[in-house]
Amino acid sequence: MKKYIDTGKKDTRSGFGAGLAELGRTNPNVVALCADLIGSLKMDEFIKENPERFFQVGIAEANMMGVAAGLTIGGKIPFTGTFANFSTGRVYDQIRQSIAYSGKNVKICASHAGITLGEDGATHQILEDIGLMKMLPGMTVINPCDYNQTKAATIAIAEHNGPVYLRFGRPAVANFTPEDQKFEIGKALQLTEGTDVTIIATGHLVWEALSAAEALEAKGISAEVINIHTIKPLDDEAILASVAKTGCVVTCEEHNFLGGLGESVSRVLVQNNPVPQEFVATNDTFGESGTPAQLMEKYGLNNKAIEEAVIKVMKRK
Repeated sequence: MKKYIDTGKKDTRSGFGAGLAELGRTNPNVVALCADLIGSLKMDEFIKENPERFFQVGIAEANMMGVAAGLTIGGKIPFTGTFANFSTGRVYDQIRQSIAYSGKNVKICASHAGITLGEDGATHQILEDIGLMKMLPGMTVINPCDYNQTKAATIAIAEHNGPVYLRFGRPAVANFTPEDQKFEIGKALQLTEGTDVTIIATGHLVWEALSAAEALEAKGISAEVINIHTIKPLDDEAILASVAKTGCVVTCEEHNFLGGLGESVSRVLVQNNPVPQEFVATNDTFGESGTPAQLMEKYGLNNKAIEEAVIKVMKRK
């Protein structure tokens, strides 16, 4: 099995900041808006270099979405920045009506997603945002796994015409994807080859999936790991090609199992090749306050939980 190396833990929100700064230098149509969270979204460098292309809207997220939609009419490519909770649930009506319904070219960039923002507590966490966004017609949904991939995704979505939801996180996590790896929207990445089980993971759970695969290999279980960074449009072809070999699948996400990646994969399977599936995700619950590691352990979102799900799903083949 190919071994992936953690080159040093970095937060994915900093990957967004680096990508946005790069876009500021290369694409004059890119503008940025923030709802009073510049430091948290790592937008400082873009603002320093392009002060005339930045709009601070304050704690007025709904207004930010409306302003962003309006900016597209003049040919601008607006990137909005706030926490995932405030980027989706708080402003769902504005996104649906002003952005998605009319196909506006707005990039909704959401930090502090999932449960790993930890100590900020349950009211700031969101575990249903992928479901909210993927149900909107025409909305592309992207959930990269590390710093390098988040930077590449941020740059790539500027070239995509249409609304995008880009989801990333607060904590420092393993940075293991190649710095120069091309980011192709809608194209899954097979990280390891395997014959016994397919592990499909997104976001912070990709590294956990690789760790689980390594532990499973020591037990004689061959796991194929697929990084689904784009949840919509989903790479059906990659999923079906893998499960045709392995005959079972485990999906892994820092999100409610209702409405997330796992349910999207289930749709592909039931329409084409039904095989046993297990979900590593939160079980219809809100989070709570705690360190990211404590919460990932409590809610079963780590490599140990993935190993257990693999053993369980293989018995169902």
